[in-house]
Amino acid sequence: MKNSNWLITGGCGFIGTNVISHLSQHTHAAIRVIDSFVVGTPDDLGNVCSFERAERPTKFRPNHVELIQGDIRDLDLAMAAAEGANVILHLAANTGVGPSVEAPMDDCLNNVIGTVNYLEAARLKSVDQFIFASSGAPVGECQPPIHEELPPHPVSPYGASKLAGEGYCSAYWNSFGIKTVALRFGNVYGPGSTHKASVVAKFIKLALQNEPCAIYGDGSQTRDFIFIDDLVEAIMLSSQIEAGGEAFQIATNKEHSVLEIAELIEKQLEQIANIQPQFIHEEARIGDVTRNYSDTSKAKNVLGWEAKYNVNEGLEKTIKYFLNE
Repeated sequence: MKNSNWLITGGCGFIGTNVISHLSQHTHAAIRVIDSFVVGTPDDLGNVCSFERAERPTKFRPNHVELIQGDIRDLDLAMAAAEGANVILHLAANTGVGPSVEAPMDDCLNNVIGTVNYLEAARLKSVDQFIFASSGAPVGECQPPIHEELPPHPVSPYGASKLAGEGYCSAYWNSFGIKTVALRFGNVYGPGSTHKASVVAKFIKLALQNEPCAIYGDGSQTRDFIFIDDLVEAIMLSSQIEAGGEAFQIATNKEHSVLEIAELIEKQLEQIANIQPQFIHEEARIGDVTRNYSDTSKAKNVLGWEAKYNVNEGLEKTIKYFLNE
């Protein structure tokens, strides 16, 4: 893996910059980033590594990060970017239930067409490994814990688009032999999540700005919150397996309600910085599932992976990061 050539879409985002930071510190990887800068920015990438901007892909070089501004819906760019790559990590996506309900067609074009573009590039450019960032959303409303064999019934366009991505990953393994892995991320949080609008980052940012934090519904809805370092380790391990067409739940196998997370953040902010957040309740959102946490036994058995951080440790590191920022 030390000499791998990584193509990372969405590499300026929260997960992408953490992966690139890990690769830069622990390997001699050559890294090519495709990002549209809708969420992450070159400055975010610059916080974790030095890089070189390019208009079009050049040649992979060890210990080198190349950044190209581009849209994952651009098939020609995908083909050029995949030339010489060993691993494609496809992180770029339209994220979140809310935006997908507001603009389902945009969600489809980004998450379905964008994913197929890079799978097709992997096929035509002989890229060995394809890692797809998915979530628990394809399964939809069910009795948790979520596991990989549950029949999918997505309740939001976002869940449907991620399900389509998983389906194409399976098809490209069975039809073309591309070693595809779909990682169903839990609710990821941690240092570097400045641009994220999910629960942990949103609550901390609003609290530091002395603005009220909105809890949708009564806050009893549950999620599986995974710390970023654990997620990066799962990505590294998935880049090395020989299987294809696999999906893995990458989470903690623990259920926490939004209200519980709010209370933990409140407690830690008071202890660490003498800040008291304000929480308000708003109407429940369309497309939100009520309960969601994962059975991660397959990831443990096949990847040799399991989460190491508990939510208290992860929240403390995250809060201290935002305070330093």
